[in-house]
Amino acid sequence: MNEKFDEMKDEMLPEYDFTNAVRGMFYTGRSRTTVVVSLDEDVAKYFPTSQYVNDALRTLIAEGNVPEVRDE
Repeated sequence: MNEKFDEMKDEMLPEYDFTNAVRGMFYTGRSRTTVVVSLDEDVAKYFPTSQYVNDALRTLIAEGNVPEVRDE
């Protein structure tokens, strides 16, 4: 490494210009987990949207009718 680089170790290089930067412009935060599953046609007739599927699964969870939680 050269001496100039060592002197500037803690400083931004001139080519990095953030004067017009917008903080967090591309930050989307934590998103919901998306799991894609295929429903059989007969099941899809009763659960046409993800909201229906989630509501049904939450009901089963509340009733305790679910398999054991897996550690992944």
